[in-house]
Amino acid sequence: MPNDRSEFSWYKWPARAVALVGVLLLGPVGVLSFGDLDLDTHWSAASRDSSEQAPVPADEPAALVQVYGARAHNWRGAFGIHTWIATKRRNARHYTVYQVVGWNVYRGRPAVSVSRGGPPDFLWFDSRPEIMLERRGTGTEELIDRIEQAVADYPYTSQYRVWPGPNSNTFTAFVARRVPELGLDLPPTAIGKDYLPQGQVVDRVPSGTGWQVSLLGLLGVGLAWEEGFEFNVLGLSAGVDFNDLALRLPGFGRIRILPAG
Repeated sequence: MPNDRSEFSWYKWPARAVALVGVLLLGPVGVLSFGDLDLDTHWSAASRDSSEQAPVPADEPAALVQVYGARAHNWRGAFGIHTWIATKRRNARHYTVYQVVGWNVYRGRPAVSVSRGGPPDFLWFDSRPEIMLERRGTGTEELIDRIEQAVADYPYTSQYRVWPGPNSNTFTAFVARRVPELGLDLPPTAIGKDYLPQGQVVDRVPSGTGWQVSLLGLLGVGLAWEEGFEFNVLGLSAGVDFNDLALRLPGFGRIRILPAG
């Protein structure tokens, strides 16, 4: 028998893969067990009111772009977030909100929802959103032009899949890649962001500051200035953000290694 047993090491890979997925699942399990998730309220009774984070248009004449993310409803929030994009042109009286909503497709409507007049900072079925990015002032009108074009070019207008995509985070990531000047750093909880459009295997990361390899959002790795190093297994992403000195963990999202100074 050969002394070098490395040729048989492939037998160990299934067990190692299962162990890795088990470790990555500790994050969502931890959030589900100890996080502040509402597991009781039915979606029909949950609030979509304003979280009062966005400026009132009458009080803010400047052009504005904001990206929001909020925990998905019920147990799904232990795994991921729902993201959307809000824009307001200079001196506009209302915001325009762009998002992908799964039930639109199930009801035979386009996946992309474009709404005007409502609050951009709404609660996502009781979940308070986080402002993940904000751009205002000089050059923002041009960004809005390009966002509108990217929304029009989104290729999955009649498709939606919660996992691994295309979903709401696939849409937000698509727009961000088309407008890299936004520099949008989506957290690891934005499951679906790594589902690259039209079968691509290599593309920019959403921030536009690096590159990633991804197989249908199920297996991949990326390296970028904003996101740092991140790998993805079955939609569960983990890594290290060197720029912000933070860990990127499934379920928990970004956790700073050192407190913000």
